[in-house]
Amino acid sequence: MSEPDRVLPTHPDEPHSGRLSGRLNWLRAGVLGANDGVVSVAAIVVGVAGTTSSVPAVVTAGVAGLVGGAVSMALGEYVSVSSQSDSQKALIAKERAELEADPEAELAELTALWEAQGLSPDTAARVALELTDKDALAAHLSAELHIDEDDVVSPWHAALSSAVAFVTGAVLPLLAVLLSPVALRVPTTFAVVLVALALTGALGARLGGSPLGRATIRVVVGGAVALAATYLIGRALGTSGLL
Repeated sequence: MSEPDRVLPTHPDEPHSGRLSGRLNWLRAGVLGANDGVVSVAAIVVGVAGTTSSVPAVVTAGVAGLVGGAVSMALGEYVSVSSQSDSQKALIAKERAELEADPEAELAELTALWEAQGLSPDTAARVALELTDKDALAAHLSAELHIDEDDVVSPWHAALSSAVAFVTGAVLPLLAVLLSPVALRVPTTFAVVLVALALTGALGARLGGSPLGRATIRVVVGGAVALAATYLIGRALGTSGLL
């Protein structure tokens, strides 16, 4: 078998590349964003529904929560990921400058890193030299910093993904409130939200490799408590004459 055709033996359920791990992290973030959208907007519409039976009031509150939450999530992700991206770019630039200024010292440093991983001095020197000949910058970024030059995170992608995930989750309780009869509005929203939370909890557990049952129950119970609390508060305010 020729070198380009060689296939490395791997386990399909294990991430053997930084890019696969990065994609899984993005997917987990998407699941969490959708879960946040479901819970926060559902809590708003159920709380308002406990205060009034007016459909416009409930939907207006829900849409406001959806828009505000999506913008907040996107802004938070953009700021956070921008800091991470700036840090990654600065480290890459620093490593590139060090390689240009003193390649011999960098080769010795890379050799020492491989020795620290358990290789013999001769093997470590050979590995370091071959990796340096292939791509010195990539070799140092991987061994020293555990990053890939091609995997620098994008703040805009993070912001958009977070906003889309939030809106996707938030639409479910809005539709449940909007399409349900007045008498069934709250129980229908509860049911839709709990099913959605069960699905996101199970998916998040699957991606993280944790037990499905425990993670799903944790998310569903937490969401149920949030909905019950907001509904009871809305109900109390609505019947107290304060609103």
